Amino acid sequence: MKKLLTLALTLCLVTGLALPATAIEGDGLDIIVNDTVVAMDTPVQIWNQVTYVSYWPVVQALYPDATAVWENDRAMIAAPGLQMEIRPGLKYLVANGRYLYMPDGVRTDNGNLLVPVRVLAAALGADVAWDPIGNHVVLTAATGPITSGDIAYQEDVVYWLSHIINAESGNQPLEGKIAVGNVVLNRVANPRFPGTVYEVIFQRGQFTPVSNGSINLTPNAESVIAAKLCLDGANTAGNALYFINPRYSPNSWASRNRPYVATIGAHAFYA
Repeated sequence: MKKLLTLALTLCLVTGLALPATAIEGDGLDIIVNDTVVAMDTPVQIWNQVTYVSYWPVVQALYPDATAVWENDRAMIAAPGLQMEIRPGLKYLVANGRYLYMPDGVRTDNGNLLVPVRVLAAALGADVAWDPIGNHVVLTAATGPITSGDIAYQEDVVYWLSHIINAESGNQPLEGKIAVGNVVLNRVANPRFPGTVYEVIFQRGQFTPVSNGSINLTPNAESVIAAKLCLDGANTAGNALYFINPRYSPNSWASRNRPYVATIGAHAFYA
């Protein structure tokens, strides 16, 4: 069993190769925080190449004065410089107004909430590594809690990114909303397109909501969340630069000329 877990953790923390969809329990695996072994209330688990840990023992080890209460169907965690929310079933956690993505969502085990160790470390401002010799997941305090969303997110970028996400995919699942945001940000990073979110969205002839005015509709809450998730690195569309709805554009230029990436909800994405 130890050899299996060693291989699994090496794959997920080092090489990034795919693992089975079912969880592998990490019985006997240690979580070390600042050189001290932490007593975990739930074994480490691996889901789809992602290492999950129970959040509370790690929070306590890094922030001894932290508190947690159950409120509005979620855990509300407070510590010096940190406000964090973790809700079962959601595909993100919120820390200091930052939205951090986890494709397999928050998981539960015997009443305990489990989250990806790398996402938790990012929220708590800790470095994380895998020690294959000692069979440990090692977290080390670093910069302090994650910088607030007020500092990290530019207001105009969130505004326009959430508006285009809502106009193009407001009725799509969260993954589809993120994918539309990915296309916009991929274009910003690509020298063949304009260099800002606003300029990409309003480039002539690119996005139908600009011409029909739906870009100005107030975005729904999940579209705003999707915009922030994208800005914090969530990616469901890879390097896609185009998307179309095959139902309405079955013979589009992108489908005929660009490499196919994925279909998410009603949209097909192309690089």
